[in-house]
Amino acid sequence: MKKVLITGANKSIGFETARQLLQQGYYVYLGSRSIERGNLAVEKLKDEGLINVELIQLDVNNSASADTARIELGKKTEVLDILINNAGINGGMPQNALNATIEQLQNVLNTNLYGVVRVTQAFIDLLRKSENPRIVNVSSSGCSLTLHSDPNWKYYDHKSAVYAPSKAAMNMYTIALAYELKNDNFKVNAVCPGFVATDFNGHRGTGTAQEAGTRIVKYATIDDDGPTGKFFSEEYNPETGECPW
Repeated sequence: MKKVLITGANKSIGFETARQLLQQGYYVYLGSRSIERGNLAVEKLKDEGLINVELIQLDVNNSASADTARIELGKKTEVLDILINNAGINGGMPQNALNATIEQLQNVLNTNLYGVVRVTQAFIDLLRKSENPRIVNVSSSGCSLTLHSDPNWKYYDHKSAVYAPSKAAMNMYTIALAYELKNDNFKVNAVCPGFVATDFNGHRGTGTAQEAGTRIVKYATIDDDGPTGKFFSEEYNPETGECPW
C-alpha cells in the first residue's frame, strides 16, 4: 500500500484530496497543525469507512515541527511515496502593492514558500526510498506572471501583491526541485486546484472541493511517463492542463 503525506489536510481541498486517495487504496498521513481538528478529520474519514488514515501533527511554519513530524512518520513507515504540499494562507485583504506590509509578506512567505521547503527537505529521505516518488505543490493560476501580464485574461484585474508573489516563488522552487530530482524517478509538479469555494476565499469560488481534489490526485499519481517540472491548471486549460508560468 502506497503512503501519502498531505499538509493542511484537516479541511477543504486537503481533506477532499485525502478522501479521494483513500478511496483509491492509498494510506494517508493527514497533516494538521491542530491535533484537535486533525483528529476530527481522521474520525470523519473513518466514519465513511476509510480506515487507512492517521494524523501527523505538522505546522509547516515551524522547522522544529517539521523535523518532529518526520521522526514520528519514520516510526510508522520507512517509505513515503507521495508528498502533497497543500497547506497555505492568503494573507488577508486588501493586498495592494503600495500598502502591503513587510510583516504581511513575511507571514505568507513563511507558509506558502518556506513551509514547502521545510516539509520537502524534512521528508525527502523517505521519498527517495519510494520506487515512484511524487511531489505536488499546490499552486494557483493566479500567480502566473504570463497570465497577469495579459489584459485579456479574465482575472487580469484581480491582482494580489502578497499571495500571488508567494506562490510564484513556490513555483520557481518547484522548477528547481524537479530539476535536481530529474534523474531519481521523481515527478514534481505545481498544480492549481481551481477557483474553489472554500473558507480560504470566503466561499467566493466557482468550483468544488471534489473537483479540486481530483485535479491534485491526478498529478500525485501520474505514471513514469508523466510530466515533471510543469505547472498545471485544468480550469485555465481544460485541454492539456498546462499553465504558463
